[in-house]
Amino acid sequence: MGKLELLQTLTGHVGRVWSAAWHPGGKVFASCGEDKTIRVWTKTDTDRWVAQTVLTDGHTRTIRDVAWSYCGHYLASASFDTTVAVWDKKSGEFECNATLEGHDNEVKSVTWSRSGNLLATCSRDKSVWIWEINHAPDQEDEYECVAVLNGHTQDVKKVCWHPQEDLLASASYDNTIRMYRQDLADSEWEMLEPLESHSSTVWSIAFDVTGKRLASCSEDKTVKIWQQYGPDNTLGIPCPERGTVWKCVCTLSGYHSRSVYDIDWCKQTGLLATACGDDMVRIFKEASDSDPNEPTFELVVTIEAHSQDANKVTWHPTVAGVLLTTSDDGEIKVWQYVDAD
Repeated sequence: MGKLELLQTLTGHVGRVWSAAWHPGGKVFASCGEDKTIRVWTKTDTDRWVAQTVLTDGHTRTIRDVAWSYCGHYLASASFDTTVAVWDKKSGEFECNATLEGHDNEVKSVTWSRSGNLLATCSRDKSVWIWEINHAPDQEDEYECVAVLNGHTQDVKKVCWHPQEDLLASASYDNTIRMYRQDLADSEWEMLEPLESHSSTVWSIAFDVTGKRLASCSEDKTVKIWQQYGPDNTLGIPCPERGTVWKCVCTLSGYHSRSVYDIDWCKQTGLLATACGDDMVRIFKEASDSDPNEPTFELVVTIEAHSQDANKVTWHPTVAGVLLTTSDDGEIKVWQYVDAD
């Protein structure tokens, strides 16, 4: 077993805090919520997190998600006002330098590709959009929508890029996960076969550090682990021509008493964290004798992290075991995971 030690509780947002995202350097993070603001937090000399900047003029409704680009120069925010704002500090202060319009309904999630030149968004309008970014020196950045993908039949809750490749995954109210890849022959974005196993809304998804595994969490109170298999796999799993397939290799059920709203995979330790509608945060660790094709995970932490729904869990990008959580209770908490062994 392990434990989560609370390092700091951060207040300032009014109403629920939907999301938070670490800057890739790990010395800054951003948070967003119902109060239509983004807060950018930095550490003081005394090792305390403080809101250095509050961005108030980007959106007219709830901000549902924030994401930093891998280079760390851009912050994107997704809002119920149907737009995505892109912020940067080229002038020295954070400014909204692009507003991406096109979705017909609330935008639920935004994510940057590893390559840095693609941004993906998803919405209650059931679509996933892929935007190409043209960064030109001494000129304004240009954002062009290069694909509108209509594979889902319901509200799309989450988009997530693969950690190395330009492979995009999305999760939806239609109980499925979809993946998208660019066809190199004609540059068109194609939809791969849906990942079907959950019996209700898939709220969130996260790739592990290798990109060969995907974790998903759902309204059905389960977490599922999906494994990627290529044409040369030893199990004889058939793969489409030139492609790979994703198979559900593990279901974690019986641990959560309500909807599981978010999930994240620690890049350093492989620990899985979940945020749940029962106000709890849970951490799972893969067993040491786990079979990669039929993995087993142990629940190592269950903690009442908040006084209302836990909405977001996100591990620190460089420091092992540091976790951010956000909640409907208006608070953000910073935790340290400690192995009890």
